Amino acid sequence: TTTTVRVSLLRAPRFPDPETDQGVHRFRHALVPGAAIGDAVREGYRVNLPERTVTGGGEVAPLVTVDDDAVVVTAVKLADDGSGDVVVRFHEAHGGRAKATLTTGFTAGSVAVTDLLERPLDGVRAPELAGDAVSLTLRPFELVTLRFTRR
Repeated sequence: TTTTVRVSLLRAPRFPDPETDQGVHRFRHALVPGAAIGDAVREGYRVNLPERTVTGGGEVAPLVTVDDDAVVVTAVKLADDGSGDVVVRFHEAHGGRAKATLTTGFTAGSVAVTDLLERPLDGVRAPELAGDAVSLTLRPFELVTLRFTRR
């Protein structure tokens, strides 16, 4: 059986900027025959965001862990306002509902759901913090940002 794979590499609109997408571009591709969705997501991150390592250091515990492969943590950072709060952004990557427990590697005092600018969302109930973990249910491809205060 022959399978043809086609890809459109460049979109070059003339509006609003007539210079859009012009110039030299470089692309990298990876094909993973027979891959499940989770395998394809992992391979995409491996190709596009390779792990950075430091030699000579000891083993470091992760800042957060998630117990469901369908939930991908994309950012763990300090809040932009300098408060010392920790912001964790993640999404459901397999296209289905996911139940996951996110556990912090630090002592969390409280948690709030925020928008992408780290502002609390009105009318959205924060997940209950049980120790240093929160249990979540995500819709297909849902993106969530949590802001943790530290004790």
